[in-house]
Parts: sequence; structure tokens; C-alpha cells
Amino acid sequence: MHPYAATIFLSSFLLFLVQPLIARQILPWFGGAASVWTTCLLFFQSVLLAGYAYAHALVRWLGPRKQVYVHSLLLLASLALLPILANPAWKPAGHDDPIPRILGLLAVTIGPPYLLLSTTTPLLQAWYFRSFATRVPYRLFALSNAASMLALFGYPLGMEPVLGVAASARLWSYLYAAFVLLCVVSGVFSLRARTLAPREAAAAPAAEPTWELPGAEARVSSTARVGLWLLLSSTGTCSLLAVSNHITQNIASVPFIWVLPLALYLLTFIICFDRPRVYVRGVFLPLMAALLLAMAFKVNSVKLSYVLPLFSLGLFVACMFCHGELAALRPDPSQLTLYYLVISLGGALGAFVIAIAAPLVLRGYYEMHAVLALLGVLLVAFAWRRDVLYGVLSATVLAFVLWFAADAIRIYTARVREMQRDFYGVVRIRDWAGPPPLRVMFHGGINHGGQYLEPSRALEPTCYVGKTSGYGRLLQTLAGPRKVGVLGLGVGALMTYAGPGDHWVFYEIDPLVVELAERHFSFLRVPGAKVEHVLGDGRLSLEREPPRGYDMLAVDAFSGDAVPMHLLTREAMAIYARHIKPEGAIVFQATNRFVDLMPVIRRLADELGMHTYWVDDEPQLQKGDFAFGTDQVIVTKNRALFEAPLLRGAGKPAPARSDLAPFTDDYYNLLRILKD
Repeated sequence: MHPYAATIFLSSFLLFLVQPLIARQILPWFGGAASVWTTCLLFFQSVLLAGYAYAHALVRWLGPRKQVYVHSLLLLASLALLPILANPAWKPAGHDDPIPRILGLLAVTIGPPYLLLSTTTPLLQAWYFRSFATRVPYRLFALSNAASMLALFGYPLGMEPVLGVAASARLWSYLYAAFVLLCVVSGVFSLRARTLAPREAAAAPAAEPTWELPGAEARVSSTARVGLWLLLSSTGTCSLLAVSNHITQNIASVPFIWVLPLALYLLTFIICFDRPRVYVRGVFLPLMAALLLAMAFKVNSVKLSYVLPLFSLGLFVACMFCHGELAALRPDPSQLTLYYLVISLGGALGAFVIAIAAPLVLRGYYEMHAVLALLGVLLVAFAWRRDVLYGVLSATVLAFVLWFAADAIRIYTARVREMQRDFYGVVRIRDWAGPPPLRVMFHGGINHGGQYLEPSRALEPTCYVGKTSGYGRLLQTLAGPRKVGVLGLGVGALMTYAGPGDHWVFYEIDPLVVELAERHFSFLRVPGAKVEHVLGDGRLSLEREPPRGYDMLAVDAFSGDAVPMHLLTREAMAIYARHIKPEGAIVFQATNRFVDLMPVIRRLADELGMHTYWVDDEPQLQKGDFAFGTDQVIVTKNRALFEAPLLRGAGKPAPARSDLAPFTDDYYNLLRILKD
């Protein structure tokens, strides 16, 4: 078994190492959006399906010798595509549809190697069973998932912090070359090992699977069994992507956040296929019932202390249920390529539903609600077959899950004038009756600016751009007419400080935000001020432009509390500095519940000989005012600016950390700046 095990282990390690590696490479090109990872997962699941289909066809239609020859030639040819570095020509030039571009980029960059890696587990298990027909190879599937787990944690915790992106890609390419050699050797070994004669193998009957639910007298039919493979595998993948979306939308779209749900998903495969007796229906069905209730009750929460442990545990138990039942349904090894093919089809189907269908069909982030309902239905179906009382209790749980989910949607949509969704997220325009009457834009779960509805107060600052904020103090200090650049439009609330002759340039990646800001708010129509919109990722747009000579450049392009880290790197800071006047300033919106951005900004500023001024604003509100505390960091070479009347004594230098390396496009470590 040793050459087969080594080959499967290395292939699975590389298969899951390349996922965060390539997604990390392209993430900055698409605004750091959380949907980049979901789209990548769609690609990975689809290519996995193609790989399993290839393995199934190869085993079914070609003899042993031709299988080895064909696969070996394709493996050797794929070496010509190394190293796996994304071509910068794929960077979006403006606002293109991101999904086709991401899928095309991935296909060109890693498509063939990823396809061939994905064939390894089913193909080598088939070769192994042909060579040693008395041994069952399913434990090799558990081994492959263990290697995948090692890769998932190894990249964000080991490889990325130490090597960075480019060196990691080169190391992966060297390991892939070693895998090709090992796989070819395993193929040759399989031809020399003891095999069943072709006529004997064809005549050997395929054993019927023996899956029976407690209380059931008849075995599940072949058609129903394949249907259950598909249903359970697609439900597991839907659960994975729904929970991933739920977590990453409001924290950050970075590898170590991505891999936690995926690692839990794979862990359940390892347990269920290596130690199937661990999955006990009488234990996991009640656990799933309790967690479904808890998740449905907290589905609108954005508190990390609730969301991360609750939904991670819920995902683990849900996937234990799906994959435990899949393991109980596994067929005779002679049918294993079909079994893996259907499982991968379910995975691709689940990824398609969450990554493509849900944004097209659902106006809000309702995937989690839908997945909870689906798991509840499956809970009832399986519990009812076990025992009538179990079924009645499970039906009661389902009723509460549906009620909680419906109530969460009601709260999510309350007082909403308009809600739309695209690749970059869900945008809601919500009105409050007051006092004071107010209209607010939400992107994800976070307020992105508001406007008083009373005409006399329409141009008063609100939310995070109050007069005592860093933005407010600086803009009231700068003499006009001014040239101001803003990364991230929101509702355009900074223009409460605009005056005649000003030139304001808003860089916004999401055209939906521009459309709704212009339709529902009046900030962008300040008399005498010129407003320019640049669609596309703000940093990439600034890269392509000649120096603009801004008096102030604001960096506030965050969705929810998620942080596009490519806006906070050494290379990004150099671009910002090129676009401001010698006495101009960069202002970072550093308010965040989960990560401490101040020392990152300080380190980048120090490298360019610039000074930082952290304004920690807790506004003194009068009756009828609407504002909240913010952290904003002003960065400039003009230290005298901090002595202006409105700024003097209002802030302090951003805190420095000697143990924090500067963040670069090739390297950053979000773990080091997580808040306690």
C-alpha cells in the first residue's frame, strides 16, 4: 500500500494547498471581496467533478496498461504549465463581471494540474483494488482528507507567514513535479502487482451495499442510494459555503478565515471514512437538532464571539451527519469510481447553488436560512425512519427553525426601502422614523453612511463622518478649493464638507453602491462641487492613473467589517503617497470590531517617513443627532497640520509594534492583529 498511500497523500496535500494559495494571489485584483473565495470553491468543486469523471471513464473504458500510459503522459505534459503564478494580464481593467474572469483565470493558471491531482484518490484506489482485490481501499480516502487538512492549516499558519505568495507558488510547483514522478511510479507498480485476470474481474459480482435504517426491512434500492449520495454530498457542500459566507462577510476574506470551515468539513470526511463507528445516529441527530435551533435563533448576529464558535460547531455536526450517512451508504469497492463521481457531482452542485444561484435568486444573504431549513427537513426524514417519537420531536424542531429563520428575515428587511445584491454583497437602504428621521445604507451588516431626511439638515454630517471625527476635523482645516480622493463611496457623506470649486473623486468597485447612493441620497449633488466616479478597485485604479495631487485621500473601502488587506500594504501606501500633494494627507478609516489596523498603518507610514495622527472620536451628541464613535488615522509628511486649531490635542500617534513586520502584497499576517 505504501506507494499508493504516499501518492494519494501528496496529491491531496497539493490539491488543498493550492486552493488558498491561488485565491490569495488573485484576491487583491477583485477588491478583496469575500465572494472571491466562494467563486474559487465553485471552480475547485467543478474541476474535482471533472477529475472524478475522468477517473471513472479511464477505469471503465481502458485496460490497466492504457490507463497508466494515458495518465502518465498527461501528468508529464502538465509540468509545462509550472510555476502556478497568476498572470497580471487577468487583472480587471474596470468593472467587469468578476465571476467569469475569476473562473477563466483559474482555468488557465491551475486548471490542468488541479484536474490531474483531483483524479488521484479515485484512480489510485481503483488501481489498488485491482492489484489487491481482497483489501478494501476506503481508508485511503480518509488518508487523502487528512493530507488536505494538513495543507489547509499549513498554508495560513506556516507557509504564507514565512514564504509569502511567490515563494509558496514555486515550492508548490516543485512538490507537484515530485508528485508526477511518484504517480507514474505507482502506475507502473500497479501493473507489476498481482491482478485479477480481465475475464475474472468482469465476472466478479459487485456486492450489494448493506445500508439499512433502523426499523427498515428492505434495503435501499440502487437508484435511491445514488440519489442519497447526491443529496447528502450537496447538502454538506451547501452547509460549508453558507457558513463560510456567513463568517467571512463580516471579518475578513483571508486564508486563515477561509480554511476553518473547510477544515471542519474535511475532518468529518476523515472521521466518517476512517472510523465510521464514531458516527452514531442516536447521538448526532439530537445534536444537530439543538444546533439548528441555536443557529436559526442567532442567524442575524454579527458578534464574533457568538458567530464563530456556534456556526463552526453547527457546520461540523451537520457535515458529520451528511458524511456519516454517506459512509454508511458506500458501495462495494468495484463501484468506488461511480461513488466518488456522484459525491463530487453533489459537491459541484452545492457550490453552484451557493456561489451562482443564490446571488441571482435571493435578494439578501438568505443562504444560511435556506441551508438550516434543508438540514431540518433531512433531520425529520432520517429521524422518522428511526422512530416515530424521534420524527415528531424533529418536526417540532423544524417548525421552530423555520419560525426563527422567518423572523430573522423579517428583522433584516424591516423598514427597508430597497435591497439589491451583486458579487460584492447585499446593499440595503433603510429608513428610520426617528427622531431624527434618517436614511441609512447598509453593506452587509454594517452602516455605510446616512442622511437626515429633514431638508434643513440634509447636509449635516452623520454616522462616522461627524465634525469631531478625523475626517471632519481635517476637511474643516484644509482650505478650499480642495481636491479630494475617496476609496469607497458609501453614500457620499464626506461631501457634507464640500464647497464651491472642490473636485471630489470617488473610487468604487461596486456600481450598485453608486446607483443607490445617487438615487436615495443627495450628498453627491452639492452645488458648485465637481464629482467624478471611477468604477473598479480603488487601488488598481490609482495604479493606472498619473499622480492626482490630492489634498486628502480617504481609504474607506470596506464591506461590513471585512478588511481588503491589499489596501493596507507597503505597495498600496506607496501608491497613495504618489497621489497626494507634498503637504497632503491620507486618512484611513480604521474602525473595526475584530482587527487592530492602527499598528499596521503606523508601520507603513514610518517606512515612508510620514507621521500618523490617530483620532479616537466619541462624539458628544445633542438631542436629535445621529453619530457614533470612530477610529481614523491621518497620515502625512506635513506634521504642522496636526497643530491646526481643530486638530491640536484631538489625537495622538498611532501605536507602534516592533514585533509586527510590514504588510506587503506578498506577505501579511492577520493573526497578529486580531483583537482580544
